[in-house]
Amino acid sequence: MIIWLNGPFGAGKTTLSERLAALLPGSLVVDPEEVGFALRRLVPPPPTGDFQDLPIWRSLTLFTLREIRRLYGATLIVPMTLVVPAYLTEIVGGLVDGGEDVLHVWLDVDEPVLRSRITAQVIDPTDPVHDAEVRRWRLDQVDRCRAARPHLPAGTRFLDSGTTDPDTLAAEVTGWVTAGRHH
Repeated sequence: MIIWLNGPFGAGKTTLSERLAALLPGSLVVDPEEVGFALRRLVPPPPTGDFQDLPIWRSLTLFTLREIRRLYGATLIVPMTLVVPAYLTEIVGGLVDGGEDVLHVWLDVDEPVLRSRITAQVIDPTDPVHDAEVRRWRLDQVDRCRAARPHLPAGTRFLDSGTTDPDTLAAEVTGWVTAGRHH
């Protein structure tokens, strides 16, 4: 099983992934952002500056998730904002087409709460300039991320992470996992 935690930056994907990992023994948290960070050091950036726009990021993410599942057999928890419909189809659809059971979860948060969370987050405590740049970029993505909601794949499960605490969210996702096949 692959649990894809999707939603805007600041929605609580990382926190929820940590809670889920504690509730699902043997599960692995796999963050495709790490693939993107590696690619930033290896290949030229796309014109947009977003590594998700690199075809190699999408193919490596799909390959990495498939291989980790094949080699380790563990439940994967994937905390990653992915809002471009074609990229969702390519990666999440590719996993499903490859026989994986994928639970796609979208974390909803009201815009004022989301902006407040992003503003309060410390992303890079060692570099205040970089920290401010990342925060500004995340704030700039709020509208784009929230606009993606109506275009999410069929079968997506929705959770309100703005008003529900992470432990309750984790219990709900764990219930879905134990209930069986999703895609």
